Amino acid sequence: MHLEHYFLLFIIYSVIGWGIEILNTLIVERKFVNRGFLIGSYCPIYGVGALLITFFLDDYQKDPIVLFVMAVLVCSILEYLTSYLMEKIFHTRWWDYSNKKFNINGRICLEAGVLFGLLGMLIIYVFNPFFFNILTSIPEMIIKILFVIILVLFITDFAVSFKIITNIKPNIKKLNFKDNTEEISLTVRKFLLDNTILKRRLAKAFPHFKISKKWLDKYLKKISKGE
Repeated sequence: MHLEHYFLLFIIYSVIGWGIEILNTLIVERKFVNRGFLIGSYCPIYGVGALLITFFLDDYQKDPIVLFVMAVLVCSILEYLTSYLMEKIFHTRWWDYSNKKFNINGRICLEAGVLFGLLGMLIIYVFNPFFFNILTSIPEMIIKILFVIILVLFITDFAVSFKIITNIKPNIKKLNFKDNTEEISLTVRKFLLDNTILKRRLAKAFPHFKISKKWLDKYLKKISKGE
């Protein structure tokens, strides 16, 4: 397995993760929603999680219980760090498990952790052997061509999506609102839904996003000082 293989494996699991999110939305909300930060049909956090499990947990495959626990820990840490960094970068809490039992700061919860553990076992015991066999059977030239094409599309998607998300903060400053995080989040959500198709997609993909209270407090202090 070369770098190109692992990148394609990352994309495969990202697409599977997107499918899981779509299926969950269809079951819970009975509607189709293009989940995830990126425009394409993939959720990179699942791809990253799958690669971490592949690289670090393969040695635990002889002990399913340890594998399950380690998968829960690895993926929960990844989700927590992703939530924390996204909030720091974009000043927005994109998902919130505060209403779930056994959550930590609303960023991760036991329910999601158990799902990650089960997915980790499926990755090691079922998916990886299947995908490894397929990827290694494809001619090297085709693998390289697929790698270049998908990488360019992925980077382009990431750049466009990043631009859309970073444009949210300047637009927040143009809106009129009171000193209330919930009200501001609803106002921003309405703004996104009334905007371009890509911003509408983002609002629908994360219906429970909230503006960071820490960023809001700092911003309101600047307003009060006339800055």
